Amino acid sequence: MNTTNMTHSPSLITRAIALLEHLAPAWFAMVMGWCGLAQAWLRATDALGDTALGLGLVASIFALLVFGLLCISCIVRLSVHPEAVAADMRHPVRHAFMATLPLSIMLLAGLGVSLFWNTSRTLDTVLTFAWVLGSVLEIASTVWVVARWLNTADKGGLQWAAFTPVFFIPVLGNLLAPLAGVTIGLEAWATAQFAVGLLLWPVLQTMLIVRMVQAGPLPARMSPTVFITMVAPSLIGLSFLQLDAPLSLVWGSWGIGVFFLALSLTQVQTIFEQPFGLSHWAMSFPMAAFTTLTLRLSQEPGGAWLQLPATLLLAITSLLILGLTLGTWRALRHGQLLVAEK
Repeated sequence: MNTTNMTHSPSLITRAIALLEHLAPAWFAMVMGWCGLAQAWLRATDALGDTALGLGLVASIFALLVFGLLCISCIVRLSVHPEAVAADMRHPVRHAFMATLPLSIMLLAGLGVSLFWNTSRTLDTVLTFAWVLGSVLEIASTVWVVARWLNTADKGGLQWAAFTPVFFIPVLGNLLAPLAGVTIGLEAWATAQFAVGLLLWPVLQTMLIVRMVQAGPLPARMSPTVFITMVAPSLIGLSFLQLDAPLSLVWGSWGIGVFFLALSLTQVQTIFEQPFGLSHWAMSFPMAAFTTLTLRLSQEPGGAWLQLPATLLLAITSLLILGLTLGTWRALRHGQLLVAEK
């Protein structure tokens, strides 16, 4: 019995390590989705009480576990498959997903701040360090991605056919900076970082429209990424609230989010027609961010009418992310993920 186990174990480990060659940085979109869902449930605590708090805590723990597993896997991948990591960094689309790591760090630190800030000086220090680390890495990844666009196409520069909403990802972490940055006492830095995202978002939105004109519609398999267009207005609205900006600016941001939600829903049939893949996770964080903003506005003067839509959005987003998680597990079991890109 022991001999058999020893015979099979190395082969399983070897196969698992081999599969890590295809562990693209896009996997951190799972962490972002679950962090967004956790934040949405925490925001619903005022309306739904301790149940919402408990579900937010569970979602936060799950996001942290997934993050830890992915970090360990990425370290192994870097040591065993360095050429695959280098290929991701050179890829005209996948390189933008490198920003999902610092984004995930900022989101997890933000959840920690929402749940545990001022409960322990040591924990406050750890959370502050984690947030600052994520913030600095996010700025660095933004500069790195945008700097690539200054090169010629043959040297990794911008190619219109490859431009998709995925390129919004490096901007998003800058837009969420005030959500935790203000609470931990780094309002000046968080506001400055927020301004970087505020500058780049309309530029990227314009570039996406130009790309549609120049190269036509997105490939069908990338259709879920249209939901990413919802993220910027949602995070801008939440950050405006954190910075005590006029409520009219928040409502304006929410209105833009509603428009992009409606636009994204026109792609639902195309999305359902595609085989399951990591690109489907592009729907998760955008829906969670917009849900959080809607919940927040339902608690503001003149926003009581949003309480029912916000609760409905929370239920839909929860079911969506649970479905994506089950779909990911099923696809892994059937060998449909961690394979070479077609």
